[in-house]
Amino acid sequence: MKRVISAVLALVLLAATSQGTAQQVAPELKLILLISIDQMRFDYVTRFRSEFTAGFDRLLTQGAVFTDAQLEHYPTVTAVGHATMLTGATPAVSGIIGNDWYDRTTGTQVTSVSDKNHRTIGQAGNASASPHRLLVTTVGDELKAATSTFGAASSRVIGVSLKDRASVLMAGHNADAAYWYDQASGAFVSSTYYFSRPPTWVDAFNDRKGADRYAGAIWETLDGSAKRQLPESPGRRLYTAVYGSPFGNELLLGFAQEVITQAKLGQRDVTDLLGVSFSANDTVGHAYGPDSPEVHDVTVRADAIVGALLAYVDKAVGLEHTLVALTSDHGVAPLPEVLTARGREAGRQDPRLLPGTIQQALVDRFGEGQWNLSTAGSSPYLNYGLIAERGLKVADVRKVAAEAAERVPHVARVYTRDQLARGDVRGDRISQRVLRSFNTERSGDLEILLDQNWMRLAAGTTHGTAYDYDSHIPLILMGPGIRPGQYKDSVALNDLAPTLAALAGIKAPSGSSGRVLTEALLLAGRRD
Repeated sequence: MKRVISAVLALVLLAATSQGTAQQVAPELKLILLISIDQMRFDYVTRFRSEFTAGFDRLLTQGAVFTDAQLEHYPTVTAVGHATMLTGATPAVSGIIGNDWYDRTTGTQVTSVSDKNHRTIGQAGNASASPHRLLVTTVGDELKAATSTFGAASSRVIGVSLKDRASVLMAGHNADAAYWYDQASGAFVSSTYYFSRPPTWVDAFNDRKGADRYAGAIWETLDGSAKRQLPESPGRRLYTAVYGSPFGNELLLGFAQEVITQAKLGQRDVTDLLGVSFSANDTVGHAYGPDSPEVHDVTVRADAIVGALLAYVDKAVGLEHTLVALTSDHGVAPLPEVLTARGREAGRQDPRLLPGTIQQALVDRFGEGQWNLSTAGSSPYLNYGLIAERGLKVADVRKVAAEAAERVPHVARVYTRDQLARGDVRGDRISQRVLRSFNTERSGDLEILLDQNWMRLAAGTTHGTAYDYDSHIPLILMGPGIRPGQYKDSVALNDLAPTLAALAGIKAPSGSSGRVLTEALLLAGRRD
């Protein structure tokens, strides 16, 4: 009954804050813990279910499991996925349209978090990262805004990952810190955006040189079919190899545990938020593909990693006071070679073919010149200066470029900037995902989608499409106010942020387009 009342109060408080009245967060909720498993497809949950004995098993048994959680955006990549988790916003609104894109204002390629105005702490002289390109607030931002009005302790918000874009975009603008792994030094670093010097405990953790203990370590898959030895000497080669093995997740687990202890997350009279993104699964998946023993291995090992994290939180905070969300930023495509061996249509496209075909078509029609300034994924950014110099209309040049792209084998769809700006696309799910991701300031001139199971990559595999193998991800909630069970209706990753905000009794993030997942909440009057 106590949890029922808490959930109802949370929803009442959410309604009040939406009318502009600041309200304190739900008092029994001490910690919001977001766990992201980078590149985890939903089908891994069912394929490997019998081997889960720890964290995934606990969540699947005690949590609310959404079996058809989807990414309703494009491209399905790390930055967009992690930005969506705690903003609930689409790329059109959040401004995070990819891992990187061409910035027409500066004439440079930028990443989703690159910031030349800040420096990396722990890596002298290097430009760093910040959330300044994120145009909306996160759950963490709203949590800090709500608690800072009471004159008492303010919520603490921290993101940690092996990747900068994952930690920064989960944490948001007003976070206390975001930390990520530096493959050059094997240390966890941060940015002067958050502080001029890191807390002393971070230096102490790095001084223990945790990555060095994996020198010469053997990574043998659980089924014994593959065995790899990491470099035997400390240095960049070793630290990069750690990043691309299950040992990277072990290293991150240790750092996340240290964050919980040293920042006293969930251990004060206020609700804190910690985002933890385990990135090693993504690196392993890119190299070996979803049907490999390596992906099987890193997924089952992640079950143990998540179990250890939950056990640590239970001891430090109490899981009865912790709202846990587990999800992923994207899935991944099968290796084309695996599919063709099964008699399926799949293949690889030379990455030079599309840009080369578009360039040649524009030269043939309008004359010599550098018609494409840059690309983001397969999206070209046309040379507006050259177009103006030739006295051409940009829309005409785009049309010629689009027609050229459509003639390339295994191109499924081409959308021009003009179409997307008008909303002139079909109503099917894929077209709507592309439309939701079009940002007038940052998107390119064409969005080009290949046929299913085709990729512009010479080896390994990748993700980024609007197809189910990239868009279908796990989404599980567990903790106060959550009604355990399986929920089979389709939901979006965008629904996570407003649901967490509702349970915390705070305002939903500013760009959120999702809904509160009320079907999974304990509500007064419901008979379960």
